[in-house]
Amino acid sequence: MQAINAGDTAFILLCTALVCMMTPALALFYGGLVKQRDMLSVMIQNFVCIGVVGLIWVFGGFSLAFGPDIGGVIGSIVPYFGMYHVGIEPHPTYGPNIPFIMVFAYQMMFAIITPALMTGAFVGRFRFGAYLFFIALWTILVYLPAAHWIWGGGFLAALGVVDFAGGIVIHTAAGFSALVTAAYLGKRKLAPGESESEPASLPLVALGAGLLWFGWFGFNAGGAYAADALAAYAFLNTMLAGSIAMLVWMFWEWRENGRPSFSGVLVGAVAGLATITPASGYVEPMAALFIGAVGATVCYHAKHVQAWLKIDDSLEVWRAHGVGGMTGALLIGVLASSHINQVSAGIHQLGVQLLAVAIVAAYASLITFILLKLLDGMNVLRVPDTIQQEGLDTPLYGERAFNFWDMDRGNPK
Repeated sequence: MQAINAGDTAFILLCTALVCMMTPALALFYGGLVKQRDMLSVMIQNFVCIGVVGLIWVFGGFSLAFGPDIGGVIGSIVPYFGMYHVGIEPHPTYGPNIPFIMVFAYQMMFAIITPALMTGAFVGRFRFGAYLFFIALWTILVYLPAAHWIWGGGFLAALGVVDFAGGIVIHTAAGFSALVTAAYLGKRKLAPGESESEPASLPLVALGAGLLWFGWFGFNAGGAYAADALAAYAFLNTMLAGSIAMLVWMFWEWRENGRPSFSGVLVGAVAGLATITPASGYVEPMAALFIGAVGATVCYHAKHVQAWLKIDDSLEVWRAHGVGGMTGALLIGVLASSHINQVSAGIHQLGVQLLAVAIVAAYASLITFILLKLLDGMNVLRVPDTIQQEGLDTPLYGERAFNFWDMDRGNPK
């Protein structure tokens, strides 16, 4: 058995826990941004991914993503099904200094948060039962193949495509699928005169954003699978990109509206973190600053494209994650340094990155549309208009996010 490095193992244990925390953090972030009457509906959609995707990962998911390659398209389901052959002995390719079981656990957290990212795009419109089937099938048909293509030795990896922590596999796939889902479900049904944007709790959004940022250090630095110099670069690059993106987003918003907003500051930071994700282990820190600034600029102005498309992406998932992940993945071809991780910027690298982004975005969009069509054909997809106007929390879950000592129920007499 290969030697297990205690320091590297402890580092990946910590990173795995940090990435796990990001899914509840996302629930807080999204829950605070939506209307109070829909808070629980979006938060349960996030949390339930831990159970649904976690089971899929055990029973074939990990093997399909990281098992022996079959034609460059998918991994074999046999070797690791039910965690067979997933033990403490290190894998020579994936984390050669840590127990293989930690590679399994770390990658599980990535699989869990990916479908959860989409939930902010279709707030208040997706039936919960249909959502459970949707995320299960989406994970199997979209996430697992995409992960194999780039991380598991598939055909895109063979072409030289790189994605350090998921700008293509996670953010591009989820972002474009979110856009398709929001377009298919149509605009939210609101009461006459009601605003689309009424955040339930900006302090809750801030808490979620802060925890997401904290978890993102594990999300990106853990991709090194070792407590080494590469992890240190990814760690610092994450901080720098998020910091400058926050300020650049604030600049554009201030310039356009005459004042900054707290929600804009928080969303801008998340956009920068999403943009640096694919490049975090391939660029110098000064390049990370540039990537964060470009990411915030591109994501901010992508609102004009979204307005032209007339798609009700409730929390602008496509802008922050789809556009951000895509931008960061392409900038690898412009700014990657071979001194960091043996990947050099150039026309060839930019070309294969562009090809990968196009393939994953198109594939994810197509499969998402087919899944929605199937669920719609079963008449189980959309929440009725009356419930959309009333809010999903009480009719669908029998609970409310806030009670305030029953003051909103009126006098029972």
